[in-house]
Amino acid sequence: MKTLLQQPLTENRPHWRVFALGVTGLALAVWALWFAYVDRQAPPVAAVPTVQSLPVNFAFAQALPQAIALDARKVVLGQRLFHDTRLSRDDSVSCASCHRLDRGGTDQRERSVGVGGGVGTINAPTVFNSGLNFVQFWDGRAPSLEAQIDGPIHHPQEMASDWPQVLAKLNADLAYPEAFAVLYPEGISEVTVKDALATFERSLITPDSRFDQYLGGDVQALTAQEIRGYELFQSYGCSSCHQGQNLGGNMFERMGLMGDYFADRGRGVTTADQGRFNVTAKVQNLHEFRVPSLRNVALTAPYFHDGYAQTLEQAVSIMAKYQLGRVMPPEDLADVTAFLRSLTGQLQGQPL
Repeated sequence: MKTLLQQPLTENRPHWRVFALGVTGLALAVWALWFAYVDRQAPPVAAVPTVQSLPVNFAFAQALPQAIALDARKVVLGQRLFHDTRLSRDDSVSCASCHRLDRGGTDQRERSVGVGGGVGTINAPTVFNSGLNFVQFWDGRAPSLEAQIDGPIHHPQEMASDWPQVLAKLNADLAYPEAFAVLYPEGISEVTVKDALATFERSLITPDSRFDQYLGGDVQALTAQEIRGYELFQSYGCSSCHQGQNLGGNMFERMGLMGDYFADRGRGVTTADQGRFNVTAKVQNLHEFRVPSLRNVALTAPYFHDGYAQTLEQAVSIMAKYQLGRVMPPEDLADVTAFLRSLTGQLQGQPL
């Protein structure tokens, strides 16, 4: 009888098949045991929410906080200063003149009117939720709310004043020195006035919009049209610039990425149109502006730094064309603007 090694190759094949199958089977068994072990060690995977319980992606947006920890006494003092016309040269203009709390934190003008009827050079942004912006002013020249206050105080078309005048007026009112002495050992000064004003402005958050309620898990807070608008807002790419708690206010972007907005506008280019270039003198910053917050956007027309867009629909159409390079069909425009109107919140518990 021939030995196994003496047999022809054709006779050896069945034996090698048996051997190979045995090795393969053993490997599969070890593999299965290993993954069973790993699976037992891994934490349980949470169930993926269904469309009914979580209709859209929440990754880019967060709800506004219900409150911010601030010294309530400074808030009260800052509120009084915010409405005090004596911060202006002729006692005619206050912070509230251009940032009305009953008009979405703006004056709803293309450009604000200051001392002596002077007209400003740029649209006044909302003061609501301004403490959440990463910089202040359209061109981002002020790093904080405190630093921002110098702008309107000194601007000749706004308050047209200076700190010596302002401090003299406040010291002449006996109520102010008393109020400041309680909160600030140094009393009334440029620094303490700025601190009180900025503290009040930080208190002007507007939480509990229907969108915030939706983010909190109330899927009935938005209508079907508003949810479609939210989905379109993401799919068109609007959320690439408008995200975070403030749905904006945390980056710069150039106006006219996909077209020459300023040429098509037909007004000629102003110094204000140069945007951040005015701060840095760098050509790459020409026409760059701080992306505005979309919170309460339905209340803050006219829109953009130049106040050119008179309606929310016009503003969205312009953004789609010049920032995204797309023409938004009427049905999409209606859905997106419906979503944007759900961003109107509450101030101190009262609907805006």
